[in-house]
Amino acid sequence: GIILTNGDMNYTIIRLDHIQLTIPVGAEETARRFYGGILGLREIEKPESLKPNGGLWFEIADIQLHIGVENNLSPSKRHPAFEVDDLAAARAHLLANDVRIKEETAIPGVDRFSFLDPFDNRIELLEKKQ
Repeated sequence: GIILTNGDMNYTIIRLDHIQLTIPVGAEETARRFYGGILGLREIEKPESLKPNGGLWFEIADIQLHIGVENNLSPSKRHPAFEVDDLAAARAHLLANDVRIKEETAIPGVDRFSFLDPFDNRIELLEKKQ
C-alpha cells in the first residue's frame, strides 16, 4: 500500500475499493442489461440504506463498480480503465454486441481501446504487452 504521512498521523491506502459511474434516473434496467448482460459482470446487493437512492452495484475483479443515478450528466474524459487478459477477444465481443469502440492513442507497453456504455460513460480496456 501507499503510506501517507501528515504531521503525527500516518495511514496506508490499501487498494481501490470501488468506482462509480452515473446513469440517468430510472435507467437501471438498461444498465443491468449492459453491465450484467453484455459485459457479464455479477450484480451484487446494495446495502438496504442505499437502495432508496436508486442505481445498482456490480463486482469486477476484486473491486466494485457502483452505478449511481444523477440528473445532470455530461460527457467527460473521466473514465476507469480495466486490465484484461485478451484485448482482442474483448474487442470482438463488444463489437458483436454493437458497443461503440474508440481507438486510443498508443502508449508504450500497452494495447488499449475505450468504449462507451449506453449512457456515454467512457471505459478503457487495456492489455499489457509482455
